[in-house]
Formats: sequence, structure tokens, C-alpha cells
Amino acid sequence: MNVIQDTRRTSMVLPPPVIQTKESYSSIWLAKYNDLQNSGTTTARLKRYLLVEVDEERAAMPMASYCFMTGIINAVIFSAIFIWCGSQTGNTLQLSLAIARLINGQHDYSFHSVDQQALCSLISFILAVFLGAKIGDKIGSKTRVWLFLGTFIQTLFTIAAAVLMWEDRESSVADARYDPAWSGTLSFAFTGFLSASMGLQGVMAKRVGTHFSTTVALTTTWCELMADPKLLDVRRLVASRDHKIMTVALFVLGGFAGRTSLDQIGSARTLGIAAGIRLITSVWWLFAPAKN
Repeated sequence: MNVIQDTRRTSMVLPPPVIQTKESYSSIWLAKYNDLQNSGTTTARLKRYLLVEVDEERAAMPMASYCFMTGIINAVIFSAIFIWCGSQTGNTLQLSLAIARLINGQHDYSFHSVDQQALCSLISFILAVFLGAKIGDKIGSKTRVWLFLGTFIQTLFTIAAAVLMWEDRESSVADARYDPAWSGTLSFAFTGFLSASMGLQGVMAKRVGTHFSTTVALTTTWCELMADPKLLDVRRLVASRDHKIMTVALFVLGGFAGRTSLDQIGSARTLGIAAGIRLITSVWWLFAPAKN
């Protein structure tokens, strides 16, 4: 009897079990940010400034630049090889049609150049999204430093495509779908760099979480805009509606500017201008308002 009572007393005073939980990236960076706040050195203040999260509700201008850039880049690549480097729905379905040709009546086993470019674009886009998401989560997807760095990498991708295009002297506009303007080996590098820049831009915009959505495709934006309950409430400003309208308008404006520029100065110079806009946008993120 005494043994049973001693066992009960012992079980009553045992400490609770220790449960280990893995810290999220946001909590890790919040701890580092709080440590920096307690430091007064110049380096610490700079790190604190760069690691602060931007206010997504006041990030309309750099996001608008993203949308305008999507119009320009897609105008360049579609005019040359009839694929979209931002919207991968078309590229995915195009590859499915290429597979379907294998089993149709004609049994076309050739891998057409346009289909090869679509596959290159899809792979480059997916890899950029995957790596951008991983790196952004580690640094902080809404921090000034990552938004600057990620947009600067987009700039480097655009510069690389422009330089290669200048060296290869490819034409800017195709005559027909199965006669693309970009046909050399370097054309896959053009497609890869431009698609990777779009993929990185898309995942960064998505993680910021604004009404501009991913800034690389309009299908979801059109659905959300037309279904917005305040769509016809024209007497006042509505951010959820107005930013989507701005997104569509900037896509159209960017596409118009890109196609017009192709006729005047060619693809390489057009991409050079686009790289300059992206560089300005990357610096812009350094001065984006902080989240309260």
C-alpha cells in the first residue's frame, strides 16, 4: 500500500514532457531583428533598416513597375517565337498538344522549335519560382533587402538576354508561327533568362501579397476583378478593385510600349531599356515604407 502511495506522489511531481517545435523562418528573423534593435552601431542600424518588412499596402509603385515590365518582356518574346514567358498555361498546353501529335493519324514524331522553346520557358520559370521561394523564405520574403536583391537578379537576367541577343544578331519579329525569329542555339538562352526573370518576379510579388497578385498573368486578376462586389461602386476609391484595373492597364501599356519599341530599336535595345527600369525598381524597394 505504501509503495502505491509513493508511486502516486512521484507521478504527481514529475515535470511535464518537453515538446520541441521547429521555429519558422519568420520567427527566426524576428528574433534577429529584435537583437539588432538593441544594438546602436552603424552596421546594426543598416541591417535593421534592410531587414524590416515593407508595408504591402504602400508598395503600389514598384508592383506597378512589375506589371509594366511583364507587358514589355512578353511583347518581346511573343513577337519572336509565339510563346509567353510569364503565363505558363499556354506553354503547358502547347506541350500537351505536342505529345498528342505522337498518337494522331499522322504520327508526327518531330519536336518542333516552338515546342522546344515552350519547354525551355516552362523549366526556367519553374526553377526560378522554386529557388526564389526558398531564398526569400530564408531572408524574409517581405524584407527590403530581399525585394531589392531579387529585383536586381531579375535585372541581371534581362541584361544577360539583351547582351546575348545583341551578339547573336537575331531578328526581332517572326513572320509565321513555325518560322520563329529566334532559331539559333542562343535563342534558348534568351528564352531561359527572360522566363526565369518572370518566374522570380511572380513569386516575389505573390509573397508580398498585394491586390496586384503575381504581376505575371491576368487570368486570376480578371476573375477577381469581375467578381469584386464593389466593382460598380464608382463613387469612391476601392483598393481591391482599382489596383486590379491598374494591373490590366499596365499590362496593356507595357505590351504596347514593347511592341512599338521593337519596330524602332529592336529586341536587344528594348531589353536594355527594360533592364534599366528593373534596376530603378530594385533601388525603389530600398526606400519602400516599412510596415507599422
